[in-house]
Amino acid sequence: MTAQIALNADVLVTGGGLGGVSAALTAASLGATVILVEELDWLGGQLTAQGIPLDEYPWNETVVFSRTYAEFRNRIRQYYRDHYPLTAAARANPLLNPGMGNVSTIAHEPRVSVQVIEAMLSPYVGSGALRVLRRHKVLSVATQGDRISGIVAKNLNSGREIAITCGTIIDATETGDILELGNVEHVLGAEAQHDTGEPHALSAADPLNQPGVTWAFAADYLPGETHVIEKPASYVRWRDGILAPWTSSRFTWTIPDHVTHELRQRPLFAGDTDEEYVFDLWHARRIAYRKNFQPGAYPSDITLACWPQIEYWDKPVLGVSNADAELALRESRELSLSFFYWMQTEAPRHDGGQGYPGLRLRGDILGTDDGLAKQVYYREGRRIKAEFTLLEQHVAVEARKGLTQAERFADSIGIAAYRIDLHYSSRGNDTIDIDTYPFQLPLGALLPIRVDNLLPACKNLGTTRITNSACRVHPAEWSIGEASGALAVYAQTLRIPPRAVRSDARHLEEFQALLKKRGVLLAWPEFGPLTAMARIGYRPPPKR
Repeated sequence: MTAQIALNADVLVTGGGLGGVSAALTAASLGATVILVEELDWLGGQLTAQGIPLDEYPWNETVVFSRTYAEFRNRIRQYYRDHYPLTAAARANPLLNPGMGNVSTIAHEPRVSVQVIEAMLSPYVGSGALRVLRRHKVLSVATQGDRISGIVAKNLNSGREIAITCGTIIDATETGDILELGNVEHVLGAEAQHDTGEPHALSAADPLNQPGVTWAFAADYLPGETHVIEKPASYVRWRDGILAPWTSSRFTWTIPDHVTHELRQRPLFAGDTDEEYVFDLWHARRIAYRKNFQPGAYPSDITLACWPQIEYWDKPVLGVSNADAELALRESRELSLSFFYWMQTEAPRHDGGQGYPGLRLRGDILGTDDGLAKQVYYREGRRIKAEFTLLEQHVAVEARKGLTQAERFADSIGIAAYRIDLHYSSRGNDTIDIDTYPFQLPLGALLPIRVDNLLPACKNLGTTRITNSACRVHPAEWSIGEASGALAVYAQTLRIPPRAVRSDARHLEEFQALLKKRGVLLAWPEFGPLTAMARIGYRPPPKR
């Protein structure tokens, strides 16, 4: 079918996650015409459609590393004050944490972020500077030499195709789809140690060595009621083959508490309680704490489950046939539902009983019928082969013996901070969880080695499999998108390719000045290594 509609924009952003939103918002605010294409009906990516509450730096309440990200967080809190029946104490709290989840200082319901994102984009949509195409899937990418000239996308509701041409394309898809469709040089999976020199790299490259995906779900708990779901057809397989090794330990293990910094036992569920801080998995990503709201407004706390027990690593999802990818995603959903059914019926209770039938899936929280997120959580995707690649040696404490900070980059375009936190993989390799220093994001990591007008806006920048795990969290994704959106407009204004900004000292200085004017911090204050970062209760699962 030939495309029936034709559009053009200065900047085309594919993918509506936080990086895509940040890129579109930045480019439109700098005067560009922008088209944002997103396959789902919700914008926000991992924060909304994938059901992953904010994973942030320890200093998000004290260091404004991005003025627009700070505005985003402030608007979330204000949305609750404007629209929710908060208690007087919660309403007056300048650091309101709606869910009191103990992996974030602002754990909240996904639909709130959806509304806040819409509000931030609305002025540019209204002015015509930004057009958002939801429920559109990219089918193909057109190239001319070392440039991408446009895409063809399909409206998933009407079936009509649309051709979009652009000056710059920003790939903000969750798995780097444009890199594959446009034949852009990229890396998938694990690199070899002889290529990167990273101490924790594998001896041989393996594209199918990919960290597990997670299909998150939302739930609340109503003691005395019964909300047991239909037993999944594959339940016995998951219970006996996957869940059994976990259940033998009653889902309890010893990890550092990121608040007290002490080693503590973290169970699955420590019981229904009015306490603000409980060190179990149920309360880790709690997004609604009922005591923050007027009596009766919330009959139960609500949590989002993105737990190690539902990480699916049996099969890789990327770099395989469509049929194999669909099978892996289907099994990921089955695992999550099987685990929830196990919690309802067989889980050893904190009080000595068995099963929590009062657990209830809350699909309304995630905009779905079945209680699972709209989309699986991808921890990793395709990554550009970049002019500069961020390595373990640049950020890891262990790899920088004798030094007291991360590598300093003269071409910094933002900052990030997260541990190297590589989860269990589809090839059965052990996890990596090591200290890092707060680090800078180099401009060279945004520049493909060949294609002139493509920029990354999330997990697809120039990292390795190892350093990607330190860049995949929400604030880093926002910063990458913001830098790419600004770079696209700056380069187009001067009629130069983005790589010319890095190679010319005057252009680089001007571009960094533009970022600073927008409130982007290019260097960290002096902080020590990230030894006390929240680890979300994760440990390597048993071998199988």
